[in-house]
Amino acid sequence: MLARVCSRASQMTCSLITPTNGTSIFRFPSGIPPSKMGQSQSQPSMTPPPPTSSRPFSSSSARRDAMKELTSDPFLYTTGRWLNQDELQRQSRSLKFNFSLLCETVAKIYPGASKVNSYEKKEGGYNRVFIFTLDNGKKVVAKVATPVAGPPRLTTNSEVVTVAYLRSKASLPIPEILLWSDDPSNPVGIEYIMQEHADGVDLHEHWPEMDIVQHMQCTKELSLRIRGMSSLDFPAYGNLYFADAPIEEKLKIPFDNGFCIGPYCSPLFWNCGAGESDIYKGLNANRGPWRDLKEYSAGLIDTALSRLPKEQPADDRLPFRGTIQEHSDLIDACRKSMNILIEDGRRNIYDSPDDLTKVTGLIDWQLASIEPAFIYVHGTPDFASLADQGSAEADESEKAQSEDERRLQKDLSICHQTYDVIMKGKVPKMRAATRLDPTFFRLFHYCFTTWRDGAPAIRQELLDLRSLWSELGLPGSCPYDPDEEELHRHAKQYEDFETRQKLKTWLTMQMNSGSDGWVPNEIWDAAQEANRAAYAEWMESAKELGEAEGMTPEKADRLWPFDAR
Repeated sequence: MLARVCSRASQMTCSLITPTNGTSIFRFPSGIPPSKMGQSQSQPSMTPPPPTSSRPFSSSSARRDAMKELTSDPFLYTTGRWLNQDELQRQSRSLKFNFSLLCETVAKIYPGASKVNSYEKKEGGYNRVFIFTLDNGKKVVAKVATPVAGPPRLTTNSEVVTVAYLRSKASLPIPEILLWSDDPSNPVGIEYIMQEHADGVDLHEHWPEMDIVQHMQCTKELSLRIRGMSSLDFPAYGNLYFADAPIEEKLKIPFDNGFCIGPYCSPLFWNCGAGESDIYKGLNANRGPWRDLKEYSAGLIDTALSRLPKEQPADDRLPFRGTIQEHSDLIDACRKSMNILIEDGRRNIYDSPDDLTKVTGLIDWQLASIEPAFIYVHGTPDFASLADQGSAEADESEKAQSEDERRLQKDLSICHQTYDVIMKGKVPKMRAATRLDPTFFRLFHYCFTTWRDGAPAIRQELLDLRSLWSELGLPGSCPYDPDEEELHRHAKQYEDFETRQKLKTWLTMQMNSGSDGWVPNEIWDAAQEANRAAYAEWMESAKELGEAEGMTPEKADRLWPFDAR
């Protein structure tokens, strides 16, 4: 039944609309592409509408000045909006601190400077960055973390020490940290990192202008930089800190002179994400450091268990969430399976403005941690990723590629092969991991987010592992052995899960949004209107199919991935 709803929704096409204010709404192409948990998506096609003279906003200099002032506001998140939990997401990134004092602190870094002449604000998912230009011509980059970045003090301390350690041990072109504070009670009123400005140009912005040879050469240099980092050895899994970091002594593993390894500071282990405190009621105390894979695995399982609520939520909007007992049983199956597996055995990179294949600066080391090699192998960097091929059910006309598209596919393939060859041939620690079947380590990636993702997601991973258990040469039989009743229940839940995933993937691709519904300001109005049109068509399809087919308007509404309507 849900397959019919999904098929009907895949046929919806919204006409290109040009309202009286000149804002354009893009066309929905047909076809919802298939999705699998963790799969990367291709670049969406939506672009912001060009300004027109008919729009009052474009012809009003006062309005433009007001918008510029808003987007440069140091305290508010202003780069984009969210189709899901918009107000909560923006509030989670709002900051309170003394910006004037931050400017004064920056001005004192370089001799001969007395004040800040101007600044540019840039925002990411976790940070707010200010590029200050001083009155002596020098530039300083000041970064402040938002509450969703991770635990206070630890996140800043770990980033600073990671930069210091890598600069001294790996000879990486990382801008020097000039001044920092991990104490939010400092006079500025917020933790900060002040760094020298990276020379060069943003690779992410200039990548489209580069040719295939430049892409390949740049990919080669970046991949070889990974070889340098992989040569470093560590005694445990966790995050790097200074030896005097504000961490309990029992949670520090001494390492090298002046350094230690302590708990993970990733927001994944601290429930720092917007709304996560409502999803996850408990907080796991076992966040590392972990001396071996067995301890690492136990930490993931403990995190998963800590996130299960004491009582089943009465107002849960996710129809395939599953019961608390289901999750507990699945997590236990993950634990047993992972123990056997253990026993068995292009962004934030800066280029030279003259030579775009020469990497001159690697920035943003926040959340960098020490993990097993197979965790890194699972994800390919942006600069070496292959594009998603889209729906297998696409029309022949959609399959036909233009010359530009074929050139792009060749470019991506060359970069991917370059990265793959270097990882397998030049990086010993990654070589063994790249040869592992992905089924080996998928449980390690997803076991600790089962409550957020829903029971069918992790159950399918267990079923995949079970089906390949003998083929992979694993000893005995798979610990996960579901009965017919559970398999029947899973089939229904997984159909709902896949429907929502496909719908979400299709929407994010067509609306140029992130998986969390984020869209840039320039297309916010267009994305809202397109989302409303798609939702209306989705609900109409559900009504026509009717309850007899297993779909109700209430269920269809709960399957919609965004709260914007």
